[in-house]
Amino acid sequence: MLDSLIVPLLVTTDLPPDADLAEFGRLLADAVREPGRGAVSYAGFLHGAVFWLDPPRVSAEREAGAGPVAEELRFAALLGHLSVSGGCGRVKDVVADVGRAVTEAVTARYGDLGSPPAVMAIRAEDVRERTPPSAVAVSTAGAVAGLVAAARPYM
Repeated sequence: MLDSLIVPLLVTTDLPPDADLAEFGRLLADAVREPGRGAVSYAGFLHGAVFWLDPPRVSAEREAGAGPVAEELRFAALLGHLSVSGGCGRVKDVVADVGRAVTEAVTARYGDLGSPPAVMAIRAEDVRERTPPSAVAVSTAGAVAGLVAAARPYM
């Protein structure tokens, strides 16, 4: 079996109100395929679920039919487990690498939303306990088979 490190993750960010949640999840899962930095290169596999943290808002102006209103950002999150190949460093370094990769991917897709996504390591129990039943499952496509196998107990 491949030497790997498993990191339970929480990713949160604002998104445009019309953003597709499944697309956002795929974006995050693809962003961590190779989260390395500089000369340090390693593979990653993310298995988790994405969901909205806030309900859609309808302003009074829209309800009254007053025409278009300024779009308000919505708050989305991912809870999941990241497995990365060995030799990638400490959890702190991996989370920083993933944060850079996620920020680049979100900015490239949605533009500057005012603040970068927050990426943090959390407890594995939090992933299980706090993922809502309505969350959309995501995982990194085409990941290294050994990383998928290492993450299987967490799926």
